[in-house]
Amino acid sequence: MSYSLHDNTRLFLTTDRLSAFDRVVAVVPYKGQVLNELSAWWFENSRHIVNNHFVSCPDPNATIGHTATPLAVEVVVRGVITGSTTTSLWHQYRNGAREIYGYNFPDGLQKNELLPHPIITPTTKGEAGAHDEPLTCADVVTRGIVKADVWQRVQDAALALFEHGQDVARRAGLLLADTKYEFGLASDGSVMLIDEMHTPDSSRFWELSTYEKRVERGDEPESLDKEPVRLALNAAGYDGHGEPPAMSDVTVSETTQRYIAAYTRLTGRSFTPGTYPVQQRLEKNLQIMGVL
Repeated sequence: MSYSLHDNTRLFLTTDRLSAFDRVVAVVPYKGQVLNELSAWWFENSRHIVNNHFVSCPDPNATIGHTATPLAVEVVVRGVITGSTTTSLWHQYRNGAREIYGYNFPDGLQKNELLPHPIITPTTKGEAGAHDEPLTCADVVTRGIVKADVWQRVQDAALALFEHGQDVARRAGLLLADTKYEFGLASDGSVMLIDEMHTPDSSRFWELSTYEKRVERGDEPESLDKEPVRLALNAAGYDGHGEPPAMSDVTVSETTQRYIAAYTRLTGRSFTPGTYPVQQRLEKNLQIMGVL
């Protein structure tokens, strides 16, 4: 939820609802707070790369950010060949594709193998049509989704952010496998990073110490992200159609633990749970201000 404030800013309120396939599939305790506080930490530590919308964090579950006009494309940067959804690199590669997202892949790649260098695999956003429609970088420009000069700035920023994210993750004993960025245009036309950043909801974080051995054995990497939910959806054969399967208490608990562990490992800070009454007071103040 977001609400317009004064001075060209917005208030963003988080929830613990976890989405996939453009619908809520689970409620994960502290998910909203982890995304909120971790994104704020990343935003503060990446301003040297690209401007971002973050202004302040008035509450564990709320952020004030500058307004921007969102670009109609999700910018996914991938450092490995992985994934299980139909748009993922590994799913397409496993099913015989060798030219994916405009890149040529050789035969013989193994699931979860590091790529020679990170690549950008853009997709459409739900508001712009079919959600997660695979695009090439050329498609983004030729189809008029983003102007060429802006798209070049977005690509440069995304790759620099990903490199920075990988460096920070390595120092925490983690591997940043892939991530999603969203960009917008500020009122002066400059590119601005918006939404969340390098969270266990938008990124895959794998344990670095066991990564190579697990890949060699054909095992899935140990993760600190929403992998338990992904696995539960896959096990149920859920593809986004119809009612999503109910998540077990074990799946929800494991996901919560991984989210909090990612926060503490990356930031070096302890996690202090916030309380929703504070968020509710924020909403009450917005009602008094006439925003709600």
